[in-house]
Amino acid sequence: MARKKREPGGDNPKRRPQHTGDLPDRRAMEGVMWQQFRGEQDTPLGKAQAVMYRAFEEPDEERRVELAHDALAIYPDCADAYVLLAEHAPSRKEALRLYEQGMAAGERALGAEAFERDVGHFWGVLETRPYMRARLGLAHALWTAGRRDEAVRHLQEMLRLNPGDNQGVRYTLAGFLLFLDRDDDLARLFQQYPDEASAAWAYTKTLLAFRQHGDTPEVSQILEEAKKTNKHVPAYLLGEKFPPHEQPGSYSPGDENEALEYVGSFLAGWKSTPGAVAWLRQNVAAKTEKEGPSPRGPLGFIKKWLT
Repeated sequence: MARKKREPGGDNPKRRPQHTGDLPDRRAMEGVMWQQFRGEQDTPLGKAQAVMYRAFEEPDEERRVELAHDALAIYPDCADAYVLLAEHAPSRKEALRLYEQGMAAGERALGAEAFERDVGHFWGVLETRPYMRARLGLAHALWTAGRRDEAVRHLQEMLRLNPGDNQGVRYTLAGFLLFLDRDDDLARLFQQYPDEASAAWAYTKTLLAFRQHGDTPEVSQILEEAKKTNKHVPAYLLGEKFPPHEQPGSYSPGDENEALEYVGSFLAGWKSTPGAVAWLRQNVAAKTEKEGPSPRGPLGFIKKWLT
């Protein structure tokens, strides 16, 4: 019997609110931009969005939810209000319903013209961001509900609207496509971002190459290039190191936190690919054996004596 695949994104696929602990909600900083470029907007949407920016700054969960309801009372099509309510929903089913309402509200607030006029730079228009947040949340909720193809279509459409991908949608999409064995779609996604230099792209390209061509010198060379982007990833993929209970809040290219971020989303794809982990172990071991132990200089007292 085929082994059941683990979900990409770890064991708890439920989306967490962006506000955790003492970390500020990134959306609250957007409120400063709104004030700077839009000023005080004496419209129902402007007033409701101002309430939501206050909600994103609010550390108390109950008060955040109250403010979201206040925003909907001012303007029923405030997409961000549905997003925040979905993040605090008591069940995944309720979260899915709220994200659907948020996306529909965002569409109504923007109007049909925006989806033609602003294609290609969607995120660059401040008014589109609540809609994009709702749609990304909906994609995650659909995936969790087992509606996998729908989730993929939403992410693909988001990249069409905003190919610059300020939200990092392409990484989530790559993990979903890998899990679904949609290798041709994954290859096309790589072609959309040929200059991407992240560890996520490099190691996933390696896995896709192994899936397509098997153990060849060319694929091994792709692995070597991936290791240059982040040397910490193989140890976590091979189970030589284990991730902490909580994922890191941020990371820098090449550091260990980036490796943890990658493994959390893509380990399932590696484990579900027959022979991939064994091939990785063999290549890492062969490289280590070839290089041999690192040379060490004379001990301190010997250097002193030589001097």
